[in-house]
Amino acid sequence: NNLATILSKLPGFFRYVLLLAIVVVISFLFPNNLKFKYDFQEGEAWKYDDLIAPFDFAIRKTDAEITKEKEELGRDFTPYYEMRLNLVRNQKRQFSENFDQQLDLVKESGQFEDVVQAPDRYKNYGLSLLDRLFDNGIIQLRPEHKDSGKDYVINIIKGNTSYQQTIENIYTVETANNLLSDSLPYAPLRESDFLFSLLEMSIAPNIFYNDTLTQQFKEELLSSVSTSRGMVRKGELIIPKGGYVAKDVYPKLLSFKYEFEKEVSSKKKYIWVLVGYFLLTTLIVLVFFIYLRYFAKEIYGQFHHLFFVFMWLVLFSYLVYVVEKTDVLSAYMIPFCIVPIIIKNFFNARLALITHIVVVLIASFLSSLGYEFTLMQVLAGIVVIVSDVDTRDWTRFFYSMLYLFASYAIAYLGLALIEVGEFSKIDWSVYTWLFLNAFLTLLAYPLVPLLERLFGFTSSITLMELSDMNRPLLKELSLKAPGTMQHSLQVGNLAEAAAMKIGANELLVKVAALYHDVGKTLKPEYFIENNPGKSLHDDIDAFESAQIIIEHVTEGIKMAKKAKLPQVIIDFIATHHGTTRVEYFYRNYLKDNPDGEVDEAKFRYPGPKPTSKEQTIMMIADSIEAACKSLKNPTDKELFSFIDKIVAGKINNGQLEESEISFKELEEIVQVFKNIMKSVYHVRIEYPEEQKKKAEKEKEAKKDKGDK
Repeated sequence: NNLATILSKLPGFFRYVLLLAIVVVISFLFPNNLKFKYDFQEGEAWKYDDLIAPFDFAIRKTDAEITKEKEELGRDFTPYYEMRLNLVRNQKRQFSENFDQQLDLVKESGQFEDVVQAPDRYKNYGLSLLDRLFDNGIIQLRPEHKDSGKDYVINIIKGNTSYQQTIENIYTVETANNLLSDSLPYAPLRESDFLFSLLEMSIAPNIFYNDTLTQQFKEELLSSVSTSRGMVRKGELIIPKGGYVAKDVYPKLLSFKYEFEKEVSSKKKYIWVLVGYFLLTTLIVLVFFIYLRYFAKEIYGQFHHLFFVFMWLVLFSYLVYVVEKTDVLSAYMIPFCIVPIIIKNFFNARLALITHIVVVLIASFLSSLGYEFTLMQVLAGIVVIVSDVDTRDWTRFFYSMLYLFASYAIAYLGLALIEVGEFSKIDWSVYTWLFLNAFLTLLAYPLVPLLERLFGFTSSITLMELSDMNRPLLKELSLKAPGTMQHSLQVGNLAEAAAMKIGANELLVKVAALYHDVGKTLKPEYFIENNPGKSLHDDIDAFESAQIIIEHVTEGIKMAKKAKLPQVIIDFIATHHGTTRVEYFYRNYLKDNPDGEVDEAKFRYPGPKPTSKEQTIMMIADSIEAACKSLKNPTDKELFSFIDKIVAGKINNGQLEESEISFKELEEIVQVFKNIMKSVYHVRIEYPEEQKKKAEKEKEAKKDKGDK
């Protein structure tokens, strides 16, 4: 209740600050581009006027077509290898150094005399052979290219030039060594075997895979894939009104939408788009604000109630914003029906439905799902209201969730069939999101007590707990004032039946009836229902008696606050007598003090007068139940006339001036009271003889009065 207390203390102008803050926050959640105003699907009729191209635009290929073309190019793409020229120089230098070292050794051993006599001829031949091998290229193949076959083509970068070559025509270290083994014996040298080991040590790959160049050229190749095919010229008819969105027309509409959002939207400054969304949000929120001011004054009059209702707009707008930013989620999963369930639980069904519609309207502008989304969410809200979700009953609550999912499922199936025309093309994955939606709506159950504590509300769950007869105040009342307890129970039954008749909160008024007279536990013997014998008021002053009677209201409020009862119950204690006068003791005081001045206010209950329908029902039920006990074997006419007199007295005394109840509803609840009281008192039927005698007595009484 701390948050409720803080919010309730804010000045009145904060309502307008709240209104502005909500509009600004929601406006910034909207996208910063223009929305495409046409909604279309392939295979459906065009629902708008003739669509004429306002500018030239290319007909874009679908993403699938572009992907397919790129995959085909990727399969034909040849990788790039680079020939490293500096490595050849290093290997030849290494060969020369090894040759000289080996030559010095053979000179000392006396072997290879021909090599010793003509060393330059042997060295130059070896260098020449290396030149031929390296010039052709010795490759180090990537593992994935080794099994590509001999005809696999690669690109070779040599200096500033590139050329293509098959793997078959390029040496590897193994094939180069084989070439040496096969060709050296036939060299024009007498001792060619001297060169074999030296050349074998000098052979190394000089062609290596270049990942950077490969990726660069591959990207350039893929980027060359055209994203469009054909053009639509300015002024050309794209589709006529009522036309069929055929397979060849659909890409044109998609292309037009793409170019519109890309070209037209990019030309609009973000500030103007923001202004548009700001105006739209302002209109919706302002209309809702006006509704609350004139048709839900109990909400508008208390800032924490107003904050509670408006927070749902921001909360669900942000949820839609987050989901739309996430590719893996769908807005269909958002449990919008939590809003009407919770608000109906704390207030009434009409406010719950209107709040739900406002939330869905704003969310629809943030969602990309189109009118189908709006229709399904509004329909679901109506189903939740009609199914009368009851958070007190788990079984009933689960059945309501079943009805909710069924309404989503049927609505989506109908919309999908209208769009695609056959079962095979329906996106069945949406049902997963709809099931998750219904499941998440179960969160309303734990949210009710949480929000109740946070905002100071009273839920039906709490009311059920308060109706437990073992609660301290009720237990004390039943022990100290059993007559009052019976009176409270009977008032509760009367009030509950009347509330059900006019659609008021029957649980609230029944529980309030149990507590409305708890103040009588302080001096129970001074109330006739607890002491049917000699009245204790005969021994005290009429003024003192009046104060004792009035005190049961003021003390009852103190006891309720000490017991931390909800404020809504305390309000019933304060209003169940309104500002009526303790008439019996007031008249006795006047009789005992004929010449003295009388302060009438001291003989009146402090009030206030009842404002809600439930408080009004409570006041009338309390008066009727208590007053009718004075009747002894009344006829139905006497009983009904007595009840009408009590109600008329409340009206004439101005006790219903601030009440929300209408005259029609008042007539309905009075009729309920009459029917119940008739059954309680077992009203007997007047026989014709009794009616005749009664009429004669009334006639004689009138005659005597006239004579006097």
